[in-house]
Amino acid sequence: MRPRVSVQDSALRNGNFSLRINPVRSEDAGLYEAQVAYHTGVQSCQVELGVITVTLSPPSPVVENEPLLLSCNSSHRASLVETCWFHNGRLVPTSGTFCSLHGALSILRPAMSDAGSWRCQLRYSDNEIISAKYNLQILGFDGPTNPVVYAAAGSAAD
Repeated sequence: MRPRVSVQDSALRNGNFSLRINPVRSEDAGLYEAQVAYHTGVQSCQVELGVITVTLSPPSPVVENEPLLLSCNSSHRASLVETCWFHNGRLVPTSGTFCSLHGALSILRPAMSDAGSWRCQLRYSDNEIISAKYNLQILGFDGPTNPVVYAAAGSAAD
């Protein structure tokens, strides 16, 4: 896992044996065990790392009015019960242009207003709730709805 894994050597003296993984990948999910040998014995602990991923299809850049699919997947072992999607902090109703199915959100005709922070929230049969964010960028025209712009002669027009 090198060079993504590090241990803070300075923290070891204070009894902090933390492992840092940056960036985390899907294949990093699983059980980790730490063993520390002292003069009198061995201390150990186990930590399970769960990973959640949000992927975009087709990959960026997304073009306005071209369908896209945001998928949310987790390494959690329980059965998925519910998926909720939030756009800029607001719950997205899954009807009309937004269709949600098995952890994925389909946006049939993405608009410039659909750009921004998206968060998927997964709820499992064991009541575990896991969420992740994705910053969606959309290429398109974010100008006036009327395509005619008037400018005074001799001035600048945008």
